[in-house]
Amino acid sequence: MAIRFELDPALTPDLRDEIVSMWTEVTNAGGAVGFVEPVTRDDVLTTARDAFAGIEEGPDRLLAGYEGERLVAMLIFVDNRFVLKDHWCTLKRIMVHPDRQGHGHGVALMREAERLARQLGREALHVTVRGGLGLERFYAGLGYKEVGRLPGALRVGPGDDREETLMWLPLR
Repeated sequence: MAIRFELDPALTPDLRDEIVSMWTEVTNAGGAVGFVEPVTRDDVLTTARDAFAGIEEGPDRLLAGYEGERLVAMLIFVDNRFVLKDHWCTLKRIMVHPDRQGHGHGVALMREAERLARQLGREALHVTVRGGLGLERFYAGLGYKEVGRLPGALRVGPGDDREETLMWLPLR
């Protein structure tokens, strides 16, 4: 089924619930979206509320991907909140529902983000990637270049520190 994107959908109680559910399921399937499995909805909810506030109050923006009426993908354009960095932004909480992975939705989501970023006047996009999962290859395939690594920046468990890889996509 084709995916349809919507920038800045209304953050209704139903959409909030869908986001928290998907975020929980993505994490528990091994996704690197701010947590380490296992998590509960309550674990995700506190972080989600902060993300929702940045979207509702601005300047962050939500990009949601739907199959029919079902949320299956999302990401957040996170503004740098610093005038010298207004020309680029960071993409966070990039996720595709586990049962929809492998259908090209991740590539479609990232291409739509790239298209919208250009339309919004951004000159580059930045993502951070948790080491040890091979995600760098996915982003490199989309044209992102590794611009740095922070060794041991992410502690995913006792004795399990991972690199955080910084990746950059110029849009000009």
